[in-house]
Amino acid sequence: MTLAERPLDPKSHRDWPQEMLVPGSMAFVPPKEAKGEDGRWWQNVAGANWRQPHGPGSSIAGTENHPVVDIAYDEALAYANWLGRSLPTEAQWEFAARGGRDGDDDWSSAYDPEGKPIANTWQGIFPVLNTNGDGYAETAPVGCFPPNGYGLYDMIGNVWEWTSDWYRSGHSKAVAVNPIGPELASLRIAPGQTPSRVIKGGSYLCSMNYCCRFRPAARQPQENDLAAAHLGFRTVLSKPTP
Repeated sequence: MTLAERPLDPKSHRDWPQEMLVPGSMAFVPPKEAKGEDGRWWQNVAGANWRQPHGPGSSIAGTENHPVVDIAYDEALAYANWLGRSLPTEAQWEFAARGGRDGDDDWSSAYDPEGKPIANTWQGIFPVLNTNGDGYAETAPVGCFPPNGYGLYDMIGNVWEWTSDWYRSGHSKAVAVNPIGPELASLRIAPGQTPSRVIKGGSYLCSMNYCCRFRPAARQPQENDLAAAHLGFRTVLSKPTP
């Protein structure tokens, strides 16, 4: 049973209303107007999980080649371990997302020079108008957009992806070939709060006028035990040591 199928611990979410603690996953519900507080378009859908992404009665039938969503960090890690793999560090993920490209980190991972979408993001005015210029309102089948320079698909857009690094504001300034994120003990976690991991890549909800995180260096925190409809993962297969 995944975390999305179990109620959240009220001790770790003391400020959350009771209806947010029931088993479920966070889903985007378009508001009627753009005014208002950020985040009010997110709702906990009771009963939503990776098998029923839109709640009870929904199904993943017909979307088997879409990225899995509604998976909390521990489930992503357990699956990676089952495969004999791992979840990427932020540095590994970002290196892979760049695809060997040097230079500025900008929107060119999501749009070509003519402005044509080359990744699954939001076209229009978030959160009220999506023109679906890329052909998809939600997740897209894996591999329907061009790969990057390393032959990797959907590193940008489609769904955010978990990394193994704990979140701390700003990139690490340590100079290293493959830097590792901060230790949990070094973070300042307020009593009653859940620590967050770094997620990368942006999703089908990232737009030019709001999120705009469809670039390799972009990052944001995600609570370790919170699943969401725009968040998935990928695994890393390390080269065997001689």
